[in-house]
Amino acid sequence: MFGKSRHEDDKYAQDVGAVRRQKDEYFASSPQSPIPHEERHHGFAGLSYFPPDPAFRVRASVNPYPDQHIVQLGTTTGDIQPQVRYAELRFHLADRDLRLAGFLDPHAHRHHGAIELFVPFRDTTSGKETYGAGRYLEVEVEEQPDGSKTAVIDFNTAYNPYCAYNAAYSCPLPPAENTLPIAINAGERTYHSHE
Repeated sequence: MFGKSRHEDDKYAQDVGAVRRQKDEYFASSPQSPIPHEERHHGFAGLSYFPPDPAFRVRASVNPYPDQHIVQLGTTTGDIQPQVRYAELRFHLADRDLRLAGFLDPHAHRHHGAIELFVPFRDTTSGKETYGAGRYLEVEVEEQPDGSKTAVIDFNTAYNPYCAYNAAYSCPLPPAENTLPIAINAGERTYHSHE
């Protein structure tokens, strides 16, 4: 049993690493990269990440809010961005019962009924090891046979908004309710933390 678990963890770490290398290649070479042109062509060494840790991959219950109203999330440039406050994600991590709000773009088109939630968050690493304005996750809602909804929250996929690399971008800020009281030592670190 241990061997299988270890094998699965190794495979998971390899998969996460492959996605990260692909993102680095895109950021280094694409004209759509948020990394400024000058920096891209002179010394861009890739993004900085915490090592993959399966402990930060948890299953959450998805509890839709009775009133799924549009809220205005502030952004890094002082603008506002409307989002539907769709559901509360409840999960257990680091011996704590935690919750995050998941949002929907009111203009997004959903394919085949699939729902993907936008989850901006902060934690106790924000402004230290990770980007001060917070990081983002996307999670896919899964309907269970009993009608309940769940989602896998994988903090190893937590990423910085584009404004972490370039002040020209306007990025939604996590609402106060999405501040976690623990350290999420997973996912993307502060951009220049590898220097």
